[in-house]
Amino acid sequence: MDGCRSGVPTYEGDLHVVAAAHHIVKALGATKNLSDDLRKILIDLDSHLSMITSNIDSKGGRGLVDVEERLDQAERKIMRWETDPMMIWDSGPKEASDYLEAVDETGKLVDGLRGLSVHENRKQKEILHRAMNIFQTAMSRLEEELIHILVRHGQQFEPKNMYSRSIRKDIVYDESFVSVEDEPTKETSSQNCSNDESGECIVDLVHADVIPDIKSIAKVMFTSNYGPEFCEAFISVQKEALEQYFSFLGTENLSIEDVLKMEWTCLSSKMNKWTWSMKIIVRVYLASEKQLCDQVLGGLGSVSSYCFLEISKATILCLLNFGEAVAMGPHRPEKLLRLLDMYETLADLLRDIDTLFSEEAGSFIQLQFHELLERLGESAIAAFKAFRVAISSNGSLYPFAGGGVHPLNKYVMNYIRMFPEYWNTLNLLLKNQHPGVADQVTKPDYGPDTSLLTSCPMAYHLRSITSCLESNLHKKSQLYKDEALQHIFLMNNIHYLVQKVKGSELRLFFGDEWIRKHNAMFQQHAMNYERATWSSVVSFLKDNNPGSSSMSKSTFKERCKGFSIAFEEVYKTQTSWSIPDPQLREDLRISTSLKVVLAYRTFLGRNLAYTDDKCVKHTVEHVENSLLDLFGGSSRSLRNSRRW
Repeated sequence: MDGCRSGVPTYEGDLHVVAAAHHIVKALGATKNLSDDLRKILIDLDSHLSMITSNIDSKGGRGLVDVEERLDQAERKIMRWETDPMMIWDSGPKEASDYLEAVDETGKLVDGLRGLSVHENRKQKEILHRAMNIFQTAMSRLEEELIHILVRHGQQFEPKNMYSRSIRKDIVYDESFVSVEDEPTKETSSQNCSNDESGECIVDLVHADVIPDIKSIAKVMFTSNYGPEFCEAFISVQKEALEQYFSFLGTENLSIEDVLKMEWTCLSSKMNKWTWSMKIIVRVYLASEKQLCDQVLGGLGSVSSYCFLEISKATILCLLNFGEAVAMGPHRPEKLLRLLDMYETLADLLRDIDTLFSEEAGSFIQLQFHELLERLGESAIAAFKAFRVAISSNGSLYPFAGGGVHPLNKYVMNYIRMFPEYWNTLNLLLKNQHPGVADQVTKPDYGPDTSLLTSCPMAYHLRSITSCLESNLHKKSQLYKDEALQHIFLMNNIHYLVQKVKGSELRLFFGDEWIRKHNAMFQQHAMNYERATWSSVVSFLKDNNPGSSSMSKSTFKERCKGFSIAFEEVYKTQTSWSIPDPQLREDLRISTSLKVVLAYRTFLGRNLAYTDDKCVKHTVEHVENSLLDLFGGSSRSLRNSRRW
């Protein structure tokens, strides 16, 4: 209790002085190496002080009666609540105030009686023992009231209202990969507190109206040397509330073994949930818990920091352990984006962690955060390298049906189009990383006006990835026996690659020169296709004797037959080929039509005398319309076509 308390009547103040002197004499008498003369003097002084105490006690008999009456009044106020089912603070502010006054009065009496010499006075001893029992009962009751207030007035908040949460589909390669480029990223964003996107968001974990009540209980218990009991109750309730909220977020306490054995789909979901949960726990819940601890215990030195650390460390360590398990797991390419999410989350929260755990006792939390950030960065780099290796080593035994856009191409381009979201982080992580197979990819010389983005570390590595991809696609094109289909395959895939770059922020990192170069590449493959397919077909329509107005009928019939057979074979084969992009498909059909239809019309025009003969199997219009069926992805027979 504080030094202002006066638990006994003023005339008993003499007893305090004498008791103090008596205590000093006893202490000196217990000292070793005293001379016999000095020891005799102390024994005489002790006897004299005992006589003085007896004289004062005989005069203060009435004072003990007053003390007992005051204790009786305080006891009635305290003990009546032991049989009342109501909680004190639920009964109203007056009842709570009266109870605290009775507790304070009892504490004063205990302090006062402890200051007296009760060894020779049975009555004083009985009163002190009784007062201490009452006081102990009151402290236990205050502990119960504290727990009740914290539980009853604890407040929940919906995590969806605190931070935006991005939901991104995983992009995992397999031969049946379906592009997700047209699916928008789903995102919900809503907040119910005032904060900027990067700042903390404070909520009241306990209703603000009861904070003064909790502080009043804390003041009485700490003043009465029951601070440890207060802390134990406070920590227990708040720790359980945090654990319940942690469970509410859907985050589990998983062992390292559990994480390492987890299937990717499940692990990906938990990594995504971890990223979101870590932000909510640190920036919202723990920031709010820190505020509550400071509000209640801020004037008690390091007590506030101690309670906060004890409340939060189990949950924080659980989150960190999951991150450690993820970092030590296999470095699969599909983990890269999730690892980057986790890395950026920790990097963004480091300042918050350093502030929340600024005391020496919490330094181990700071250290583990920094160490995990480093390990996640290393894992992300390893996954990035594994991604590039997977592209280079992806092999095929059979050509991709129809010559369309290969699943590997879709996988890679849909994956790397996410990279610009992480460009600051990737630049940091890749700064000192050699691009491996991309060493052969020269840094682009786009002139003096080149954007810095095209020469940053991430841009260099992006171009190395697409270089690996192009090399692999060229290898896959060699699986086609038909040269024309090789060119269709490469045209489709390079065009797809270009469109992905042009239609996203990747354009900023690849640059316009790269786009122009690759535009020319797929256009060249389109021209190569036309030569490989139609040169032999159109050769039947060429006049080997240009000076003559027309050829012989037999030659004409032979040429018509050859053209029809060749055209029908191309039709049957190439209607099954695929050009998925509508505009590219239309452009190639038009380009082909211009060459073939013009040559066919000219051929028939030079030989009008024979055009009524049955040898002319296809009219110009038939040929022109038939060309519109090419590259649809399903084989068709010209004879069975609806156009005939």
